[in-house]
Amino acid sequence: MIKNKLDYKLINIAIIVFIGFLLLQTKNFWLDIVIMLIKIVMPFVLAFAMAYAFYPFLKYLQKKKISKGFGVLIIVSIILAVIAILVGIITPLLFNQLSSLFNDIINFIKDISENYDLNLGPLQESLSSTFNDIIASFGNYAKDGAISIINQSLSAISIAVIAFSSAIYFLLDMDKIRAYIRFYTLKKSHKDYDYLKAVDKEMNNYLSGFLKIVIISMFEYYLAFLIIGHPNALLLGFLAAIGSFIPYFGGMLVNVIAAITAFVISPFLFLKTVIAFFILSMLDSYLIGPKVYGKTNNVHPLIVIMAVFAGGILFGVWGIVISLPVALIIITTYKFFEDDIINLLTDKKK
Repeated sequence: MIKNKLDYKLINIAIIVFIGFLLLQTKNFWLDIVIMLIKIVMPFVLAFAMAYAFYPFLKYLQKKKISKGFGVLIIVSIILAVIAILVGIITPLLFNQLSSLFNDIINFIKDISENYDLNLGPLQESLSSTFNDIIASFGNYAKDGAISIINQSLSAISIAVIAFSSAIYFLLDMDKIRAYIRFYTLKKSHKDYDYLKAVDKEMNNYLSGFLKIVIISMFEYYLAFLIIGHPNALLLGFLAAIGSFIPYFGGMLVNVIAAITAFVISPFLFLKTVIAFFILSMLDSYLIGPKVYGKTNNVHPLIVIMAVFAGGILFGVWGIVISLPVALIIITTYKFFEDDIINLLTDKKK
């Protein structure tokens, strides 16, 4: 007598497909709820990320015999001081250099159009209109002050305030949070704890290194372009710090902007700018980067480019920002479970 055997794998696949079909058909019902939940949770996710990023610095202060409460106060004071400097001192200077930068880019396009007989008039008009709108927006912010900013960006400001306030409490309780996670994972599986420990080590190294890179890049590019006499040195240094959030491409974009603005001013400044960013690229690649990150977080450039591209396609700007840490987590996960993966694949082949 032949017994019918159920193919449970096929049944599971069918169930998954059916669940996916139901979710797709009912997306108008649950999608808004999910988006609302994400908006509610997002400030606290950002808060935990901030607390996690500054936790190594807090531990460093505690090693220097500074109490936890006073250490958190120091960190908060530094963050507020940086924000105050950016808003009160650097922003007006950036506004003036931004206007100069836009004019230089438009003049560059105009020169290319005239010298090479190219019809770039529509592009020039489009850029001019866009730049004027941006300048007008900055002007309105500067004119109307905090009231205009609050009226136009209340949601963003609320999220920032909630996230910053929550981050302080997360930072104060980070020892308890880490102790609870350690207790729970060890109770469940020692290997799970070793895995989280490996990921935590990679992330701590990346975050502490990244904060150093942001600060170093800002002063490095500012001083380099100031020395060669570039009129937009401060703006380029600020853009270099922001460009650190975009691996590889951020620095390239800053160098392109620097070269374009220098070309409009004089060929000699253009030559000095090209030499400067070649030197800066060499310093970043072979001295500063390896010195800050050490032997860890050593990711192949091709993987970084692929991660940035995938992150941008899937999640836009935020996807680009988190692309490298996510890639590091994936690589660390693979390395940690490499033997298990190989054994699993080998068993399946048998």
